Amino acid sequence: MTSDARARLDALRAQAGDRIAVTAAALAELTHDRESSNDDDEHDPEGVTLSSEWSRLTGLAEAAATELRQVDEAIARLEAGTYGVCAHCGRPIATARLEVRPFATHCVACAEELGL
Repeated sequence: MTSDARARLDALRAQAGDRIAVTAAALAELTHDRESSNDDDEHDPEGVTLSSEWSRLTGLAEAAATELRQVDEAIARLEAGTYGVCAHCGRPIATARLEVRPFATHCVACAEELGL
């Protein structure tokens, strides 16, 4: 499980990093467009406003950063030998759960009990 888990976590880390880079570039482009434009896009019924696009991209960047942090924490647990161990009860986290949510910190029972 360790090498499979590490490969899965490394792939997730790369994907999250790519999403961060893409959204950062899009935000930089949007900032440039906003600075060089005098258009009042807030009242343009035909298109997406710069503000709503900014909000969308910021949300995507924050979600990718959160996933990257979770993956890094899972990699640290893997290296410490605690990956796949529930942080609440200390029992193993089911392999099926880790396949779906590789950075899970709690088994299903504890996640439900804790409302996670």
